[in-house]
Amino acid sequence: MTYKIVFGTDGWRAQIAEGYTFDNVRRCAQGFANYYLDQNKKGEAIVIGYDKRFASEDFAMAAAEVMAGNGFRVFLTDGATPTPVISFSVPQQGAVGGINITASHNPPGDNGFKVRDENGGAIPPKYLKRIESLIPDDLQAVKKMSAQEALEKDLIVLFDPNPAYMESIKKKVDIQAILDAGLKIVVDPMWGNGAGWFTEILGGGKTEIIEIHNTRNPLFPEMKRPEPIQPNIDVGLRTTVEKNADVLLIMDGDADRCGMGDENGMFVNQLQVFALLAYYFLEVRQERGPIVKTLSTTSMLDILGKLYNVPVVETGVGFKYVAPKMMETDALIGGEESGGYAFRGHVPERDGILGGLYFLDLMVRTGKKPSELLKILFEKVGAHFYDRIDTRFTGDKQKRIDGILTANPETIGGLKVSGLNTTDGFKFNLEDGGWLLIRFSGTEPIIRVYCETTHEDCVQAILKDGLRIAGIE
Repeated sequence: MTYKIVFGTDGWRAQIAEGYTFDNVRRCAQGFANYYLDQNKKGEAIVIGYDKRFASEDFAMAAAEVMAGNGFRVFLTDGATPTPVISFSVPQQGAVGGINITASHNPPGDNGFKVRDENGGAIPPKYLKRIESLIPDDLQAVKKMSAQEALEKDLIVLFDPNPAYMESIKKKVDIQAILDAGLKIVVDPMWGNGAGWFTEILGGGKTEIIEIHNTRNPLFPEMKRPEPIQPNIDVGLRTTVEKNADVLLIMDGDADRCGMGDENGMFVNQLQVFALLAYYFLEVRQERGPIVKTLSTTSMLDILGKLYNVPVVETGVGFKYVAPKMMETDALIGGEESGGYAFRGHVPERDGILGGLYFLDLMVRTGKKPSELLKILFEKVGAHFYDRIDTRFTGDKQKRIDGILTANPETIGGLKVSGLNTTDGFKFNLEDGGWLLIRFSGTEPIIRVYCETTHEDCVQAILKDGLRIAGIE
Protein backbone atom coordinates (compact mmCIF):
# COMPACT_ATOMS: atom_id res chain seq x y z
CA MET A 1 0.00 0.00 0.00
CA THR A 2 1.35 3.44 -0.95
CA TYR A 3 2.27 5.70 1.95
CA LYS A 4 -0.01 8.74 1.84
CA ILE A 5 1.78 12.05 2.24
CA VAL A 6 -0.46 14.64 3.92
CA PHE A 7 0.53 18.28 4.20
CA GLY A 8 -0.06 20.04 7.49
CA THR A 9 1.41 23.37 8.61
CA ASP A 10 3.98 24.45 5.97
CA GLY A 11 4.33 20.98 4.49
CA TRP A 12 4.87 17.39 5.59
CA ARG A 13 6.46 15.85 8.68
CA ALA A 14 6.83 12.19 9.63
CA GLN A 15 8.97 9.76 11.59
CA ILE A 16 12.31 8.94 9.99
CA ALA A 17 12.39 5.45 8.42
CA GLU A 18 8.68 4.91 9.16
CA GLY A 19 7.06 7.37 6.77
CA TYR A 20 9.94 9.77 6.23
CA THR A 21 12.06 7.84 3.73
CA PHE A 22 14.18 8.82 0.75
CA ASP A 23 11.55 7.46 -1.61
CA ASN A 24 8.80 9.51 0.00
CA VAL A 25 10.95 12.65 0.04
CA ARG A 26 11.51 12.15 -3.69
CA ARG A 27 7.75 11.74 -4.24
CA CYS A 28 7.14 14.94 -2.27
CA ALA A 29 9.73 16.81 -4.34
CA GLN A 30 8.07 15.60 -7.53
CA GLY A 31 4.75 16.99 -6.30
CA PHE A 32 6.46 20.34 -5.71
CA ALA A 33 8.04 20.20 -9.17
CA ASN A 34 4.66 19.36 -10.74
CA TYR A 35 3.13 22.39 -9.01
CA TYR A 36 5.58 24.72 -10.75
CA LEU A 37 5.60 22.82 -14.05
CA ASP A 38 1.85 23.43 -14.19
CA GLN A 39 2.66 27.14 -13.98
CA ASN A 40 5.20 26.90 -16.85
CA LYS A 41 8.07 27.58 -14.43
CA LYS A 42 10.46 24.95 -15.80
CA GLY A 43 14.01 26.28 -15.80
CA GLU A 44 13.41 28.62 -12.86
CA ALA A 45 15.41 28.53 -9.64
CA ILE A 46 14.50 26.67 -6.42
CA VAL A 47 16.33 27.18 -3.11
CA ILE A 48 16.83 24.10 -0.92
CA GLY A 49 18.18 24.10 2.63
CA TYR A 50 18.18 21.83 5.65
CA ASP A 51 18.64 21.53 9.41
CA LYS A 52 20.88 19.46 11.70
CA ARG A 53 18.57 16.49 12.18
CA PHE A 54 19.60 12.97 11.25
CA ALA A 55 20.59 12.76 7.54
CA SER A 56 18.95 16.09 6.67
CA GLU A 57 21.72 16.94 4.21
CA ASP A 58 21.12 13.63 2.40
CA PHE A 59 17.36 14.15 2.23
CA ALA A 60 18.00 17.67 0.89
CA MET A 61 20.22 16.30 -1.89
CA ALA A 62 17.55 13.72 -2.76
CA ALA A 63 15.04 16.56 -3.19
CA ALA A 64 17.58 18.55 -5.21
CA GLU A 65 18.12 15.61 -7.59
CA VAL A 66 14.39 15.48 -8.29
CA MET A 67 14.07 19.22 -8.90
CA ALA A 68 17.09 19.11 -11.22
CA GLY A 69 15.63 16.08 -12.99
CA ASN A 70 12.54 18.15 -13.73
CA GLY A 71 14.54 20.97 -15.28
CA PHE A 72 14.81 23.39 -12.35
CA ARG A 73 18.04 25.06 -11.25
CA VAL A 74 18.65 24.34 -7.58
CA PHE A 75 20.51 26.60 -5.18
CA LEU A 76 21.44 24.19 -2.38
CA THR A 77 22.83 25.63 0.85
CA ASP A 78 26.38 24.50 1.58
CA GLY A 79 25.58 23.63 5.19
CA ALA A 80 22.80 23.43 7.76
CA THR A 81 21.00 26.77 7.58
CA PRO A 82 18.40 28.55 9.75
CA THR A 83 14.91 28.51 8.25
CA PRO A 84 14.70 32.34 8.09
CA VAL A 85 17.97 32.44 6.14
CA ILE A 86 16.65 29.84 3.68
CA SER A 87 13.45 31.87 3.30
CA PHE A 88 15.44 35.10 2.81
CA SER A 89 17.48 33.37 0.10
CA VAL A 90 14.43 32.56 -2.05
CA PRO A 91 13.77 36.14 -3.26
CA GLN A 92 17.45 37.00 -2.92
CA GLN A 93 18.29 34.32 -5.49
CA GLY A 94 15.30 35.19 -7.66
CA ALA A 95 13.82 31.74 -7.06
CA VAL A 96 10.16 30.79 -7.55
CA GLY A 97 10.05 28.74 -4.36
CA GLY A 98 11.96 26.89 -1.71
CA ILE A 99 12.24 23.53 0.03
CA ASN A 100 13.45 23.21 3.60
CA ILE A 101 14.29 19.81 5.07
CA THR A 102 13.41 20.29 8.74
CA ALA A 103 10.99 19.12 11.39
CA SER A 104 11.43 22.36 13.33
CA HIS A 105 10.50 21.69 16.99
CA ASN A 106 9.25 18.08 16.53
CA PRO A 107 10.68 15.14 18.53
CA PRO A 108 14.15 13.80 17.58
CA GLY A 109 12.84 10.93 15.46
CA ASP A 110 11.02 13.17 12.97
CA ASN A 111 12.00 15.09 9.90
CA GLY A 112 10.05 17.27 7.50
CA PHE A 113 9.60 18.83 4.08
CA LYS A 114 8.63 22.52 4.27
CA VAL A 115 7.82 24.57 1.18
CA ARG A 116 8.03 28.31 0.52
CA ASP A 117 6.70 30.65 -2.17
CA GLU A 118 8.63 33.19 -4.25
CA ASN A 119 8.58 35.69 -1.36
CA GLY A 120 10.14 33.18 1.03
CA GLY A 121 6.88 33.00 2.96
CA ALA A 122 4.46 30.21 3.79
CA ILE A 123 2.32 28.94 0.93
CA PRO A 124 -1.42 29.50 1.54
CA PRO A 125 -3.49 26.41 2.47
CA LYS A 126 -5.32 26.04 -0.86
CA TYR A 127 -2.00 25.89 -2.73
CA LEU A 128 -0.53 23.48 -0.18
CA LYS A 129 -3.46 21.20 -0.96
CA ARG A 130 -2.69 21.57 -4.64
CA ILE A 131 0.94 20.50 -4.11
CA GLU A 132 -0.23 17.55 -2.01
CA SER A 133 -2.62 16.46 -4.78
CA LEU A 134 0.25 16.46 -7.32
CA ILE A 135 2.44 14.04 -5.33
CA PRO A 136 2.70 10.78 -7.32
CA ASP A 137 1.67 7.50 -5.74
CA ASP A 138 4.90 5.74 -6.66
CA LEU A 139 8.45 6.33 -7.87
CA GLN A 140 7.69 5.54 -11.50
CA ALA A 141 6.45 9.10 -11.97
CA VAL A 142 9.47 10.64 -10.22
CA LYS A 143 12.15 12.19 -12.43
CA LYS A 144 15.62 12.68 -11.03
CA MET A 145 19.16 13.47 -12.09
CA SER A 146 22.17 12.21 -10.15
CA ALA A 147 23.83 14.78 -7.93
CA GLN A 148 27.11 14.43 -9.78
CA GLU A 149 25.54 15.08 -13.18
CA ALA A 150 23.41 17.95 -11.86
CA LEU A 151 26.44 19.59 -10.24
CA GLU A 152 28.43 19.25 -13.46
CA LYS A 153 25.60 20.86 -15.45
CA ASP A 154 25.11 23.65 -12.89
CA LEU A 155 21.57 22.45 -12.25
CA ILE A 156 22.57 22.07 -8.60
CA VAL A 157 24.68 24.96 -7.30
CA LEU A 158 26.07 24.94 -3.76
CA PHE A 159 26.00 28.41 -2.21
CA ASP A 160 26.62 30.17 1.09
CA PRO A 161 23.42 32.06 2.02
CA ASN A 162 24.80 33.66 5.16
CA PRO A 163 26.60 36.84 3.95
CA ALA A 164 23.59 38.32 2.14
CA TYR A 165 21.30 37.63 5.10
CA MET A 166 23.84 39.06 7.54
CA GLU A 167 24.20 42.25 5.49
CA SER A 168 20.40 42.65 5.45
CA ILE A 169 19.81 42.32 9.19
CA LYS A 170 22.64 44.72 10.02
CA LYS A 171 20.61 47.40 8.23
CA LYS A 172 17.60 46.71 10.46
CA VAL A 173 19.21 46.77 13.91
CA ASP A 174 21.88 49.00 15.45
CA ILE A 175 24.36 46.17 15.99
CA GLN A 176 27.10 48.50 17.19
CA ALA A 177 24.92 49.77 20.04
CA ILE A 178 24.39 46.17 21.23
CA LEU A 179 28.12 45.43 20.88
CA ASP A 180 28.92 48.47 23.04
CA ALA A 181 26.23 47.82 25.67
CA GLY A 182 28.30 45.38 27.72
CA LEU A 183 25.47 42.89 28.08
CA LYS A 184 26.02 39.30 29.10
CA ILE A 185 23.80 37.10 26.94
CA VAL A 186 23.20 33.37 27.20
CA VAL A 187 22.12 31.82 23.89
CA ASP A 188 20.50 28.39 23.61
CA PRO A 189 20.15 27.27 19.96
CA MET A 190 18.84 23.87 21.16
CA TRP A 191 21.47 21.84 19.25
CA GLY A 192 20.14 23.37 16.05
CA ASN A 193 20.71 25.75 13.18
CA GLY A 194 20.96 28.89 15.30
CA ALA A 195 24.31 27.84 16.78
CA GLY A 196 27.05 30.41 16.27
CA TRP A 197 24.89 33.15 14.79
CA PHE A 198 24.74 35.52 17.77
CA THR A 199 28.43 34.90 18.48
CA GLU A 200 29.27 35.91 14.90
CA ILE A 201 26.96 38.93 14.83
CA LEU A 202 27.79 40.26 18.30
CA GLY A 203 31.29 38.96 18.94
CA GLY A 204 34.27 41.24 19.44
CA GLY A 205 32.61 43.99 21.46
CA LYS A 206 31.93 44.67 25.13
CA THR A 207 28.88 42.41 25.04
CA GLU A 208 29.59 38.79 25.99
CA ILE A 209 27.87 35.82 24.33
CA ILE A 210 27.70 32.47 26.12
CA GLU A 211 26.32 29.64 23.98
CA ILE A 212 25.04 26.30 25.23
CA HIS A 213 23.71 23.30 23.27
CA ASN A 214 25.57 24.65 20.24
CA THR A 215 26.89 21.48 18.57
CA ARG A 216 25.06 19.07 16.29
CA ASN A 217 23.24 16.38 18.26
CA PRO A 218 20.05 15.01 16.63
CA LEU A 219 19.03 13.41 19.94
CA PHE A 220 18.57 16.84 21.58
CA PRO A 221 19.92 15.94 25.05
CA GLU A 222 18.59 17.77 28.12
CA MET A 223 15.25 18.48 26.43
CA LYS A 224 12.27 16.54 25.12
CA ARG A 225 12.37 18.35 21.79
CA PRO A 226 13.94 21.57 20.45
CA GLU A 227 10.93 23.74 21.27
CA PRO A 228 11.53 26.96 23.26
CA ILE A 229 9.14 26.22 26.13
CA GLN A 230 9.57 24.59 29.53
CA PRO A 231 10.92 22.09 30.48
CA ASN A 232 13.11 22.17 27.35
CA ILE A 233 14.60 25.54 28.32
CA ASP A 234 15.26 24.80 32.01
CA VAL A 235 19.01 24.26 31.51
CA GLY A 236 19.23 27.63 29.77
CA LEU A 237 17.32 29.37 32.55
CA ARG A 238 19.63 27.86 35.19
CA THR A 239 22.69 28.85 33.16
CA THR A 240 21.45 32.44 32.97
CA VAL A 241 21.38 32.65 36.76
CA GLU A 242 24.71 30.81 37.20
CA LYS A 243 26.47 33.15 34.76
CA ASN A 244 24.76 36.26 36.17
CA ALA A 245 23.57 37.05 32.64
CA ASP A 246 21.20 39.81 31.59
CA VAL A 247 19.01 37.73 29.29
CA LEU A 248 18.54 34.27 27.79
CA LEU A 249 17.86 34.04 24.05
CA ILE A 250 16.45 30.72 22.84
CA MET A 251 15.85 29.45 19.32
CA ASP A 252 14.11 26.25 18.28
CA GLY A 253 15.88 23.62 16.18
CA ASP A 254 15.59 25.45 12.86
CA ALA A 255 15.89 28.95 14.40
CA ASP A 256 12.64 30.37 13.09
CA ARG A 257 11.12 30.68 16.56
CA CYS A 258 12.50 32.39 19.63
CA GLY A 259 11.97 32.40 23.36
CA MET A 260 13.38 34.50 26.21
CA GLY A 261 14.40 34.16 29.80
CA ASP A 262 14.87 37.11 32.14
CA GLU A 263 17.89 37.97 34.28
CA ASN A 264 16.36 36.06 37.21
CA GLY A 265 16.03 32.79 35.28
CA MET A 266 12.29 33.20 34.75
CA PHE A 267 10.71 32.28 31.43
CA VAL A 268 9.30 35.19 29.43
CA ASN A 269 6.60 33.35 27.53
CA GLN A 270 5.89 33.76 23.82
CA LEU A 271 2.78 35.89 24.31
CA GLN A 272 4.75 38.31 26.48
CA VAL A 273 7.59 38.42 23.94
CA PHE A 274 5.11 39.17 21.12
CA ALA A 275 3.57 42.02 23.13
CA LEU A 276 7.01 43.39 24.05
CA LEU A 277 8.15 43.35 20.42
CA ALA A 278 4.96 45.15 19.39
CA TYR A 279 5.58 47.71 22.17
CA TYR A 280 9.17 48.10 20.90
CA PHE A 281 8.04 49.02 17.40
CA LEU A 282 5.12 51.19 18.47
CA GLU A 283 6.60 53.03 21.44
CA VAL A 284 10.38 52.85 21.18
CA ARG A 285 10.81 53.02 17.39
CA GLN A 286 7.63 55.05 16.87
CA GLU A 287 6.59 52.98 13.85
CA ARG A 288 3.00 52.33 12.82
CA GLY A 289 1.23 49.60 10.93
CA PRO A 290 -1.15 46.68 11.41
CA ILE A 291 -0.41 43.83 13.80
CA VAL A 292 -1.27 40.35 12.52
CA LYS A 293 -1.80 37.67 15.15
CA THR A 294 -3.22 34.17 15.26
CA LEU A 295 -6.26 33.57 17.42
CA SER A 296 -4.09 31.53 19.79
CA THR A 297 -1.96 34.47 20.84
CA THR A 298 -2.30 37.33 23.25
CA SER A 299 -5.13 39.80 23.74
CA MET A 300 -2.47 42.24 25.00
CA LEU A 301 -1.98 43.06 21.32
CA ASP A 302 -5.60 44.18 21.03
CA ILE A 303 -5.03 46.60 23.90
CA LEU A 304 -1.81 47.90 22.36
CA GLY A 305 -3.63 48.32 19.05
CA LYS A 306 -6.19 50.59 20.71
CA LEU A 307 -3.56 52.53 22.66
CA TYR A 308 -1.50 53.27 19.56
CA ASN A 309 -4.38 53.43 17.10
CA VAL A 310 -3.23 50.60 14.83
CA PRO A 311 -5.42 47.76 13.49
CA VAL A 312 -5.02 44.24 14.86
CA VAL A 313 -5.91 41.46 12.42
CA GLU A 314 -6.63 37.94 13.70
CA THR A 315 -6.03 34.80 11.62
CA GLY A 316 -6.15 31.04 11.96
CA VAL A 317 -3.21 29.26 13.60
CA GLY A 318 -0.05 28.93 11.52
CA PHE A 319 2.13 31.13 9.36
CA LYS A 320 0.36 29.84 6.28
CA TYR A 321 -2.35 32.30 7.42
CA VAL A 322 -0.11 34.96 8.95
CA ALA A 323 2.31 35.44 6.04
CA PRO A 324 -0.29 36.17 3.33
CA LYS A 325 -2.17 38.53 5.66
CA MET A 326 1.04 40.39 6.53
CA MET A 327 1.75 40.96 2.85
CA GLU A 328 -1.83 41.98 2.15
CA THR A 329 -1.88 44.57 4.96
CA ASP A 330 1.80 45.65 4.95
CA ALA A 331 1.84 44.66 8.61
CA LEU A 332 4.36 46.03 11.08
CA ILE A 333 4.70 42.68 12.85
CA GLY A 334 3.02 39.30 12.68
CA GLY A 335 3.25 36.34 14.98
CA GLU A 336 1.87 33.27 16.62
CA GLU A 337 1.66 31.70 20.06
CA SER A 338 4.52 29.26 19.45
CA GLY A 339 7.14 32.01 19.35
CA GLY A 340 7.31 32.75 15.64
CA TYR A 341 7.45 36.45 14.71
CA ALA A 342 7.89 38.18 11.34
CA PHE A 343 8.65 41.83 10.63
CA ARG A 344 7.92 44.43 7.98
CA GLY A 345 10.75 45.06 5.55
CA HIS A 346 11.94 41.46 5.90
CA VAL A 347 10.71 38.18 4.44
CA PRO A 348 7.17 37.24 5.61
CA GLU A 349 8.58 34.40 7.67
CA ARG A 350 9.31 33.69 11.32
CA ASP A 351 12.83 34.72 12.24
CA GLY A 352 14.26 33.77 15.62
CA ILE A 353 17.58 35.48 14.92
CA LEU A 354 16.14 38.86 13.99
CA GLY A 355 13.53 38.56 16.75
CA GLY A 356 16.30 38.07 19.29
CA LEU A 357 18.24 41.06 17.94
CA TYR A 358 15.17 43.29 18.12
CA PHE A 359 14.64 42.20 21.74
CA LEU A 360 18.26 43.09 22.55
CA ASP A 361 17.78 46.45 20.83
CA LEU A 362 14.73 47.05 23.03
CA MET A 363 16.86 46.37 26.11
CA VAL A 364 19.64 48.69 24.92
CA ARG A 365 17.37 51.58 23.87
CA THR A 366 15.41 51.52 27.12
CA GLY A 367 18.26 50.53 29.44
CA LYS A 368 15.94 47.94 30.96
CA LYS A 369 16.34 44.27 31.74
CA PRO A 370 13.62 41.78 30.72
CA SER A 371 11.82 41.74 34.08
CA GLU A 372 11.70 45.55 34.05
CA LEU A 373 10.36 45.57 30.50
CA LEU A 374 7.57 43.20 31.52
CA LYS A 375 6.67 45.53 34.37
CA ILE A 376 6.41 48.46 31.92
CA LEU A 377 4.27 46.36 29.57
CA PHE A 378 1.88 45.29 32.33
CA GLU A 379 1.55 48.89 33.49
CA LYS A 380 0.22 49.67 30.00
CA VAL A 381 -1.99 46.63 29.30
CA GLY A 382 -2.52 44.98 32.67
CA ALA A 383 -1.02 41.71 33.82
CA HIS A 384 -1.84 38.71 31.60
CA PHE A 385 -1.14 35.08 32.43
CA TYR A 386 -0.82 32.20 29.98
CA ASP A 387 -0.26 28.46 29.93
CA ARG A 388 -0.74 25.53 27.61
CA ILE A 389 -1.08 21.76 27.86
CA ASP A 390 -0.44 19.35 24.96
CA THR A 391 -1.97 15.89 25.29
CA ARG A 392 -1.75 12.92 22.93
CA PHE A 393 -5.06 11.29 22.10
CA THR A 394 -6.33 8.10 20.53
CA GLY A 395 -9.67 7.20 19.04
CA ASP A 396 -12.01 9.05 16.75
CA LYS A 397 -11.17 12.74 16.30
CA GLN A 398 -14.67 13.63 15.05
CA LYS A 399 -16.28 12.29 18.24
CA ARG A 400 -14.07 14.60 20.26
CA ILE A 401 -15.01 17.54 18.03
CA ASP A 402 -18.71 16.72 18.44
CA GLY A 403 -18.24 16.55 22.20
CA ILE A 404 -16.60 19.98 22.31
CA LEU A 405 -19.35 21.50 20.17
CA THR A 406 -22.09 20.19 22.44
CA ALA A 407 -20.35 21.05 25.74
CA ASN A 408 -21.77 24.60 25.84
CA PRO A 409 -20.16 25.60 29.18
CA GLU A 410 -21.52 28.67 30.98
CA THR A 411 -18.30 29.17 32.93
CA ILE A 412 -14.70 28.02 32.48
CA GLY A 413 -12.30 28.24 35.39
CA GLY A 414 -14.91 30.21 37.29
CA LEU A 415 -15.17 32.90 34.59
CA LYS A 416 -18.26 33.43 32.45
CA VAL A 417 -18.06 32.40 28.81
CA SER A 418 -18.88 35.35 26.55
CA GLY A 419 -18.63 33.67 23.15
CA LEU A 420 -17.23 30.87 20.99
CA ASN A 421 -14.97 31.33 17.95
CA THR A 422 -14.59 28.29 15.68
CA THR A 423 -12.35 29.88 13.02
CA ASP A 424 -9.55 27.46 13.86
CA GLY A 425 -10.30 25.13 16.74
CA PHE A 426 -12.60 26.13 19.58
CA LYS A 427 -11.85 29.44 21.27
CA PHE A 428 -14.04 30.24 24.27
CA ASN A 429 -13.91 33.96 25.06
CA LEU A 430 -14.09 34.78 28.76
CA GLU A 431 -15.56 37.72 30.65
CA ASP A 432 -12.17 39.20 31.63
CA GLY A 433 -11.02 39.46 28.01
CA GLY A 434 -9.12 36.19 28.32
CA TRP A 435 -9.78 32.98 26.47
CA LEU A 436 -9.51 29.20 26.34
CA LEU A 437 -8.55 27.54 23.04
CA ILE A 438 -8.89 23.83 22.26
CA ARG A 439 -7.23 22.86 19.01
CA PHE A 440 -6.00 19.72 17.28
CA SER A 441 -2.40 19.75 16.02
CA GLY A 442 -2.05 19.73 12.25
CA THR A 443 1.01 17.48 12.32
CA GLU A 444 0.60 15.10 15.30
CA PRO A 445 -2.22 13.28 17.18
CA ILE A 446 -2.19 15.94 19.88
CA ILE A 447 -4.88 18.13 21.44
CA ARG A 448 -3.57 21.52 22.51
CA VAL A 449 -5.34 23.37 25.31
CA TYR A 450 -4.26 27.01 25.76
CA CYS A 451 -5.48 29.86 27.88
CA GLU A 452 -4.81 33.50 28.71
CA THR A 453 -6.42 35.40 31.56
CA THR A 454 -5.93 38.46 33.73
CA HIS A 455 -6.51 36.26 36.81
CA GLU A 456 -3.32 34.38 37.68
CA ASP A 457 -5.17 32.16 40.15
CA CYS A 458 -7.58 30.98 37.41
CA VAL A 459 -5.02 29.65 34.91
CA GLN A 460 -4.91 26.05 36.08
CA ALA A 461 -8.66 25.90 36.63
CA ILE A 462 -9.23 27.12 33.06
CA LEU A 463 -6.86 24.50 31.67
CA LYS A 464 -8.47 21.76 33.76
CA ASP A 465 -11.90 22.70 32.43
CA GLY A 466 -10.45 22.77 28.93
CA LEU A 467 -9.15 19.23 29.25
CA ARG A 468 -12.56 18.13 30.53
CA ILE A 469 -14.35 19.80 27.61
CA ALA A 470 -11.90 18.10 25.21
CA GLY A 471 -12.72 14.72 26.78
CA ILE A 472 -9.23 14.22 28.22
CA GLU A 473 -10.19 14.30 31.89
